[in-house]
Amino acid sequence: MKERGTRKKMIGRVISHKMDKTAVVSVSRLKKHVSYKKYIIGEKIFKAHDPKNSCGVGDKVRIIESRPIS
Repeated sequence: MKERGTRKKMIGRVISHKMDKTAVVSVSRLKKHVSYKKYIIGEKIFKAHDPKNSCGVGDKVRIIESRPIS
């Protein structure tokens, strides 16, 4: 049976862990400019759940998306 919906998996670096059970992760990717044909580094920041407060600044982590929880 086919799985419904695939979740995005991203690899990034922890840039902050000051919040309790939360880490701020920076994910960067290469993107080619349409007209200049030059590669640009795009960077996006995500907040990830860290239940054990185990990661530190500079750690390389893999995060996956989850369904919206409100």
